[in-house]
Amino acid sequence: MELVLCKWVFGFLLSCWLIFTVSSSVEGIHGDSKVRAVNLGGWLVVEGWIKPSLFDGIPNGDMLDGTQVQLKSVTLQKYVSAEEGGGMSVTVDRDIPSSWETFRLWRVSESEFQFRTFQGQFLTCDGYRSSVSATAETPSRTETFYIERNSNSRAHLKLKSGIYLQASIGNQLTADHPGTPGWDDNAATFEMTIVANNLHGDYQLANGYGLDKAKDVMKKHRNSFITMEDFDFLYRHGINAVRIPVGWWIAYDPNPPVPFIGGSLKALDNAFSWAQAYNIKCIIDLHAAPGSQNGMEHSASRDGSTGWPTSPDYISQTLNVIEFLASRYAKHPALLGIELLNEPSAAGVPLDLLVSYYKQGYQIVRKHSSTAYVIVCQRIGNADPLELYQANIGSTNIVLDLHYYNLFDTFFVNMSTIDNIQFIYKSRETQLQTLNSANGPLVFIGEWVNEWNVTSGSQKDYQDFGRAQLEVYNAASFGWSYWTLKNDRKHWDFEWNIRNDLLQLGRSPDVKISNILALLGTAGICFFLHGIL
Repeated sequence: MELVLCKWVFGFLLSCWLIFTVSSSVEGIHGDSKVRAVNLGGWLVVEGWIKPSLFDGIPNGDMLDGTQVQLKSVTLQKYVSAEEGGGMSVTVDRDIPSSWETFRLWRVSESEFQFRTFQGQFLTCDGYRSSVSATAETPSRTETFYIERNSNSRAHLKLKSGIYLQASIGNQLTADHPGTPGWDDNAATFEMTIVANNLHGDYQLANGYGLDKAKDVMKKHRNSFITMEDFDFLYRHGINAVRIPVGWWIAYDPNPPVPFIGGSLKALDNAFSWAQAYNIKCIIDLHAAPGSQNGMEHSASRDGSTGWPTSPDYISQTLNVIEFLASRYAKHPALLGIELLNEPSAAGVPLDLLVSYYKQGYQIVRKHSSTAYVIVCQRIGNADPLELYQANIGSTNIVLDLHYYNLFDTFFVNMSTIDNIQFIYKSRETQLQTLNSANGPLVFIGEWVNEWNVTSGSQKDYQDFGRAQLEVYNAASFGWSYWTLKNDRKHWDFEWNIRNDLLQLGRSPDVKISNILALLGTAGICFFLHGIL
């Protein structure tokens, strides 16, 4: 009887172990059963905060595309304002600047600019003795102005014909100033305040340098920022996948639409070859969609607006990009999955439109591969990840990407070290458990970082914070990916964290050694009993 019982126990435990191992594995991943990845951010999609030196050589670098400016007449001491935020007249009559008095620059050249209003229209002027209005929906010659600046933040605005604008006594902005104004207090002189210059993406870099110089800058960056040696480093530290952000213009290489710079496709091909050499898998992440899906620099937004959901042509163009990527890489042994869109904005992208796009993207990938994972990203902002569980996007190998940062929200501002760690265990872990147990996609923490709003964290604090995140995120059914491999901000830099012992990856926890030892111990007891019986 004991022998039968022991055999039954051993068989049961072995079956449980096998089921546990298989159920928590990701198809195509070798070694570990889940994804342990690192993002290659700032490489094929530019983010200036990751590599700010790329922008150092741009003339008038504080006036890139999307820079927000306000203009105040030095004679009237009033601000230039687009009435109702755009679509109407322009006045010079506001004492305090706000959204109507703030204009986003579209850079035409080092000294030529177009001014976009809060509502999206452009300042326009028909010529000499005409008043400026904010009624143009698209910019051309009559919406283009020269900006002249002196060292004291004073500015002149001039038409292409050479006529200077001035603030009239009637509080209008008119093209009739006689001659060339000096920098004293005159009607053609304005105090120009740069309110924000926080967009440093592909659009700003390429349009800021101009085509020829931008080609040189980007070629050097793509050839040196990520190399084969980086894949060697990742392999030696137990990383089994990389998430590679790409922009929509990659599908048009080697000659993408202006102002984007070709060459990212060759770099992506290199990454796949390096990954294959080191038995590392690749996730292609569409980080920037046409028109921008979130208005941020990493989606190549020109001026901070979210245009992707406003145009069926943008959606169709994006699906063509997915078709291009899927057809090119579906049969490559290093491909693990394709992420259809990174961080769509909850405020700007309606859920029904996004779900429709995801469903079409899923079908496109499946046309080329029955096994590649199709990854859909949660909307950023006020959105519940369960909204995508209920969408029925696809039937096989679907993954939901969540981005976990204890940053970017006032909620985290006054948190202590202990508060941050407890939040990981109480909030993040609870959400992961809920999603893992739901009948839906696998869960992927596609971006997380060993950084927070704690200003005086010690090395041990960072080690504890990193350990808590690894322990919780390791439970995600698909795995995780750190943001990012290289960064000039140390705690965002994966390499720096590893070399300074702030992130301690250790052994993959997917199959616990203790569990295996317990099973073997139980089996040993059974065989021992069998021997004495």
